[in-house]
Amino acid sequence: QVQLVESGGGLVQAWGSLRLSCAASGRTFSSYSMGWFRQAPGKERGFVAAISWRGGRTNYADSVKGRFTITRDNAKNTVYLQMNGLKPEDTAVYYCAVRARSYEYTGEYAYWGQGTEVTVSS
Repeated sequence: QVQLVESGGGLVQAWGSLRLSCAASGRTFSSYSMGWFRQAPGKERGFVAAISWRGGRTNYADSVKGRFTITRDNAKNTVYLQMNGLKPEDTAVYYCAVRARSYEYTGEYAYWGQGTEVTVSS
């Protein structure tokens, strides 16, 4: 059974930094693209960043480009989201997810973590 466990959220002041981690288990992690999403209060969950199975390809939502960096360590079955220059509008619950099919960079996400909360104060 696939499990994704996020950590690293918390309260930070504007322009501060946080690094989120997502530990995966239950499948051959290195064969699957991963993504980060977020859901702010009263809003729908939205895309933040994605990374291919070997980490050679990434893409970001326009709102976080230049501030957030997604990376992965396949030896540790972990994907990270380094968040710099945080703004109050980044406040949300952050979720990681794994693609349904191996070796695909597009398509649906099949499994989701429980989320980690990030609060950015002004």
